[in-house]
Amino acid sequence: METANPIMTAAELQSLEREFQQQPTEQVLQWAWDRFGNRAAIGTSFQGAGLVMIHLACRHQLPFPVFTLDTGLLFPETLALKKRLEDFFGLSIESLEPDLTIDEQADINGPELWKSNPDLCCTIRKVLPLRDKLSDLNCWITGLRREQSDSRAAIGILEVYAFDTATGRDIVKLNPMARWSRSEVWDYIQANKIPYNPLHDQGYRSIGCLPCTRRIGEGESERAGRWTGFNKVECGIHTFLPKKVDFQI
Repeated sequence: METANPIMTAAELQSLEREFQQQPTEQVLQWAWDRFGNRAAIGTSFQGAGLVMIHLACRHQLPFPVFTLDTGLLFPETLALKKRLEDFFGLSIESLEPDLTIDEQADINGPELWKSNPDLCCTIRKVLPLRDKLSDLNCWITGLRREQSDSRAAIGILEVYAFDTATGRDIVKLNPMARWSRSEVWDYIQANKIPYNPLHDQGYRSIGCLPCTRRIGEGESERAGRWTGFNKVECGIHTFLPKKVDFQI
């Protein structure tokens, strides 16, 4: 079996990560476009940071493909926002859909799988469609921020993950928004009049699927409203790939 060449050396990653810590977000995005072109793409669930990042890319004429995961369980407000954003930015946002409809999933795994096994539900409706998409990319650009939760506090701006251990194929994961605070994100959105999900004005901070998202209370972390009642803090799309251990900073 043919083995892929390393997408980046550990030394190069460490050097770039140090540089990116001092550079504005648009410069990090420029690097990704220069390095990967349209083999780099922005994945967004239309949270605030993703909207800022798309705006910065458009403002600096970096025509990254943009995609989102449509699980079939999103809020109507989220679905409506997609069209508003396409009109606002003048671009098409690809919707990645699971192979199984909600009814087909219920036939196989029982009704309302998110109530009995949310990890499996997220795998079927998010992780597998994302994995198919990433197979065509060299660089996945996300809106993750360190401030969002304890599980994201140590993320790098530039990371490398093993995508296919059999062939040695790696993928770059770029988190250009890692250093941004929530207030910086929303100040930017307001200043540039970017359309956003109206649920944010109703007490929702992190907005996912309708059955698994609630408003949060005073003092709770941004992602506290996800999967209430379960020992679960991530849907799996940011944890299913193994990070290259020898690439750790």
